[in-house]
Amino acid sequence: MRVVDIRIYPVKSGAGCPVPEATVEPWGLAGDRRWAVVDEAGDNLWLGEYPRMASVRAQNVDGGGLLLSAPGLPDLQVPPAAGEPVPVGFTGLDRAIPAGDEAHAWFTRLLGRTARLVWLDDPHRRTIDPAHGGLPGEVVSFAWDAPLLLTSAASLRVLDEQIGGDTPLDMARFRPNAVIDGAAPYAEDSWTDVRIGEVDFRVSELCDRCAVTTIDPVTLVKGKEPLRTLAKHRRWDGKTWFGIRLVPRNPGRLRLGDPVTVTSDGQG
Repeated sequence: MRVVDIRIYPVKSGAGCPVPEATVEPWGLAGDRRWAVVDEAGDNLWLGEYPRMASVRAQNVDGGGLLLSAPGLPDLQVPPAAGEPVPVGFTGLDRAIPAGDEAHAWFTRLLGRTARLVWLDDPHRRTIDPAHGGLPGEVVSFAWDAPLLLTSAASLRVLDEQIGGDTPLDMARFRPNAVIDGAAPYAEDSWTDVRIGEVDFRVSELCDRCAVTTIDPVTLVKGKEPLRTLAKHRRWDGKTWFGIRLVPRNPGRLRLGDPVTVTSDGQG
């Protein structure tokens, strides 16, 4: 088994950026989901409700800040956020640092509603929700429930066969940080500990899937797949499942081609 794709998402709900390698920090990959877009009350503007978020291409800039681009909007250089904290409504986090007015106006124009861009200055301030497998001292960025999401190319191939469409699904629908190949389909369901290259990870939970996966990352059009087919084959506890959430046990580097070793398997 090896890593065949690595992606970071500088802005939560924005498009992923493929990278050849990334630093693994306690809260996730360096530069991953340190920015998020919220409404005037500080609640996250969710990709499932605002598909145009998936059109946002963001690049982390040396020294902090972002370079933003999206179809129909001018590119925008966002300086490092340095204002006073504002309230936000993320589980385990009540405040974040706002970007400048230009960034707020850019996202407001993109989404057609009042929006603000905020930055998580210190991910140590946000702990992983125990309801999603978090243990004391474990922290996370603006990602939903764990520092990293891993998916399997073999599992997607089986899902594509079950759907039976003419065009395979783009793995980008599932928004993983790392994609592996070489495992049996859905073998990852039973993993409890895994080593990727030089980094050991704990599997905090399987990943339940939502309506975000039904948005085509290119056309931004919503459909019924893959949730319809996942509901037929991968539904239990009232949810559908694809991928696993990981918590790093040590820092290190994640690289394309890294070997993947299962160090503990829940099947015994």
